[in-house]
Amino acid sequence: MSGPSHVPVLVDRVVALVAPALSRPSAVLVDATVGLGGHTSAILAACPTATVVGLDRDARALELAGERLEEFSERIVLVHAVYDEITGVLDRLGLSRVHGVLFDLGVSSMQLDEPARGFAYARDAPLDMRMDQESGVTAADLLNVASTRELSRILSRYGEERFSRRIAEAVVRDREREPFTTSGRLVELIRSAIPAAARRTGGNPAKRTFQALRIAVNDELSVLERALPAAIDALAVGGRIVVMSYQSLEDRLAKQALRTRATSAAPLDLPVVPAGYEPELRLLTRGAEGATAEENEHNPRAASVRLRAAERVREVA
Repeated sequence: MSGPSHVPVLVDRVVALVAPALSRPSAVLVDATVGLGGHTSAILAACPTATVVGLDRDARALELAGERLEEFSERIVLVHAVYDEITGVLDRLGLSRVHGVLFDLGVSSMQLDEPARGFAYARDAPLDMRMDQESGVTAADLLNVASTRELSRILSRYGEERFSRRIAEAVVRDREREPFTTSGRLVELIRSAIPAAARRTGGNPAKRTFQALRIAVNDELSVLERALPAAIDALAVGGRIVVMSYQSLEDRLAKQALRTRATSAAPLDLPVVPAGYEPELRLLTRGAEGATAEENEHNPRAASVRLRAAERVREVA
């Protein structure tokens, strides 16, 4: 395959979690963030009767995934879509239920490795950050038009940035001199805007701002809030969902969505759970699982992963 290299995170664990649900004939898994197809390739190799519907909002990623997955072409359907469109995609494919759903959230290896995409703060590049480069506003657009208050809110909420107000004020002042177009200038502004003591710890001080801008540009949290319930609803009984998050805001949404559906809807004071009030899901992980030290050594991008999984145990009328 041409193009960027790609090492999927926790691939063996993901396969182990979804394989039991994909052993039945004509089983279908939705890879909601197919990226370069690393997880999908491993799943198709391990589950020879399964089909994967791979979604991605990034047209370039789908092109590269198609190349990587060519040997499985009869068992893969690639769709240009955002993962909160899962219900509509399955309707168009004539699928009422699926047997697995995988979310590998956040920015992909390809997006980080291609400087022109503007996701990486370590290299000077155009401030784009759109996962779908065919639509939407760029990070530069956002920086150049948002008010101080709005920028501060974005950096605080999506980046959990302590110095959000200082950074926002600095951006608004500096864009009067010249609009923002590249990441290098933004990184330098962030360094100068925060206290010197804060620059000495916690890695690159631009990390939280870049995360916040990426989430805002792609509306990631709102999309995920819609996608998780839709994915659970799409599961057949015995189907499994796996969610891999890389920052606390995503993991919090995943934890809430899975735990809510894994909890009885009956009042807590009832001695017996009435029929129809049993949990819909059974949690397959105790809390969130991380990567092993060995995987972190071989694949640094696994360091922040948090994996949660559940199985559908009951159909809801």
